[in-house]
Amino acid sequence: MQIDIAKPILDKNDRAAQRNRERLIEHGVFVVDLLASPGAGKTSTILATIEALRDTYRIAVIEGDIASTVDSEKIKEQDIPAVQVNTGGACHLESEMIRRALDALDLDELDLIIIENVGNLVCPTDFYLGEDLKVMILSVPEGDDKPLKYPGIFQVASAVILNKVDTMPVFDFNENAFREAVGQLNPTAPIFPIAATKGQGVQAWTEWLSAQVEARRAEAAE
Repeated sequence: MQIDIAKPILDKNDRAAQRNRERLIEHGVFVVDLLASPGAGKTSTILATIEALRDTYRIAVIEGDIASTVDSEKIKEQDIPAVQVNTGGACHLESEMIRRALDALDLDELDLIIIENVGNLVCPTDFYLGEDLKVMILSVPEGDDKPLKYPGIFQVASAVILNKVDTMPVFDFNENAFREAVGQLNPTAPIFPIAATKGQGVQAWTEWLSAQVEARRAEAAE
């Protein structure tokens, strides 16, 4: 007899995620779950996104980390509401953690929540949090072979951000091979090359994100 210990955990998580989803829909809040490995530039991408969209949308951030409040403090310095979720060793966020974070936010005063998931290319792919979409960030220094090594995270992503493209001349990164690999795994996901700390490419990414928010609003209005 084979016992699948993951199924009960995921089922429980999905039920809580659906409750999160219903709550977010009720308040008209769009949620993006950002996935990446440590050091890929999740926080810098969030900061660049905030800078581009803060005059259009009311934004908050949920920061997931194993420990510390470093990233949430950076967000708060921009006068953006931020809730820190420390997992105490867990390699991903779960929907019940997000539920508690939502309790700490005034959802009636928000249009967009960005979740910075724990830095990991495996575990977060299986855990639905109630978000509208997942976006994966890969940085150039990590190498162009990551879609081959971690296909799951690219398959669940609605879009892929290729960060730190300003370092391309320094690293042996084959962008054509990367795009081909992503295209085979997820042919509908757009790829946005950016250098978050320099603002390069951020406009294309934020225009796409804004289009997703507006499309969801239009669906809700029908």
